[in-house]
Amino acid sequence: MKEIWTEKYRPLTLDEVVGQTEIVDRLKAYVASNELPHLLFAGPAGTGKTTCGICLARAFFGEGWSGNFHEQNASDERGIDVVRGKIKDFARTSPLGDYAFKIIFLDEADALTSEAQAALRRTMERFSRCRFIFSVNFSSKIIEPLQSRCAVFRFKPLRSEEVKKYVERVAKNEGIEITSEGMKALTYIARGDLRKATNLLQVGAAKEGKLTEETLYKLSSYPDPKLVRALIEQALEGNFIRARNLLDQLLIDYGLSGEGVIDQIHGAIFNLSLSDDALVEALSGIGEVAFRIIEGSNPRIQLDALLAKFTQIGKKVRGKNEGMHGRNF
Repeated sequence: MKEIWTEKYRPLTLDEVVGQTEIVDRLKAYVASNELPHLLFAGPAGTGKTTCGICLARAFFGEGWSGNFHEQNASDERGIDVVRGKIKDFARTSPLGDYAFKIIFLDEADALTSEAQAALRRTMERFSRCRFIFSVNFSSKIIEPLQSRCAVFRFKPLRSEEVKKYVERVAKNEGIEITSEGMKALTYIARGDLRKATNLLQVGAAKEGKLTEETLYKLSSYPDPKLVRALIEQALEGNFIRARNLLDQLLIDYGLSGEGVIDQIHGAIFNLSLSDDALVEALSGIGEVAFRIIEGSNPRIQLDALLAKFTQIGKKVRGKNEGMHGRNF
């Protein structure tokens, strides 16, 4: 994108990392002290973990940072051989220039096998002039002996206003027009993932005209939350066939998987005016269906069963609230 690569290919700095102020402050303190422990970056995708690792290396090593920085995607090579080979070969060499250490950045380290992680314990102890940064989505998949050797940094999903501010800056520099409703849709789809927001904006930039809410939902193959809400409401009101037709739209028009539909329903159910008892029963049904789909059951049959469950819940609540008006289930 033009925003990043203009100004004579000026590299990003820690100050430009979006939405992780506390983490950036801690990393800058390491740079100021010229000391760095082993680090564990944990958090969802698109929140700045890899960016922080690269910016940290640039802050320590300057223009020659790439000679003292090795990035390894652990999901590509996840066995013990990569630890004994590439990682150990890089760790055993001395840093280039007058530096106290070099850095190995293991992206998606939670994909490493337990044997590979165990082998890393000895490597971290033996080669003291090498610092490891583990980037993971789930820190629980890293064995405890490795976690205990690291300073843990937990990255949080970016807030909608932070994503909006960044997207507005990029859109302005790229000359992309986006409506206010389109911006709301983009931040909703991104859900704190700045990489997803940027990619969607770039895809939208290839189309002519303004980026609208409808355009962004179509480009992302992401269902409009109004459609998911309508599906649940129709089922609760007893309109099972209408709800099933809306389910067809999610599965066919948007191409969602059974798990994808469950995820959308789970996110939308909390925005309805359900009583605590009805919400608990609905969530119990969602959890049961999600488990069955994961275990291999037919997704369509299970989703139909979930709509039937919602229909029963709505009938039960309407019986209790007979004579009340509105849709307050």
